[in-house]
Amino acid sequence: MENSKGGAQEGTQAADVALGLERLLSLIRWLSPPGMSLTSAATLNTLERSGPCRLTALAATEGVSQPAMTQLVSRLAEAGLLVRCADPADGRVVQVQISDAGREFVARRREIRTERLSRLYSRLSKADQDALAAALPAMHALVRLPREEQPGPAGS
Repeated sequence: MENSKGGAQEGTQAADVALGLERLLSLIRWLSPPGMSLTSAATLNTLERSGPCRLTALAATEGVSQPAMTQLVSRLAEAGLLVRCADPADGRVVQVQISDAGREFVARRREIRTERLSRLYSRLSKADQDALAAALPAMHALVRLPREEQPGPAGS
């Protein structure tokens, strides 16, 4: 019986965390400067973090279709934020990587978001600031977990 009660509690906690993450996503949208979708920004962040990547792997990482990623990469390349390059392991394969202009763009976006967040953060109580800081290791652990399933269609 205790297991089912624990499972129900985990389910409730997971639902609460999911709701909290949805609300945080809304805050992140508000904090971010206009002019770029979150998918575009996430793609640049991924390339900045992980280095050159095949388009198929990038599409899987970002949870979008390969045709959608191809279009996104084309737009970002036209804007000078990323470049296509040959895969060193197989010259026939194309990889994409963030450009210097892309790195500067990402850094500026982070700077703006940090400035905006700082104004809100300073209005929190010390206890709430400490609670957010204490939650960071768990948030990092959650993000690092391997995704075993592809997300379903929007709205599911």
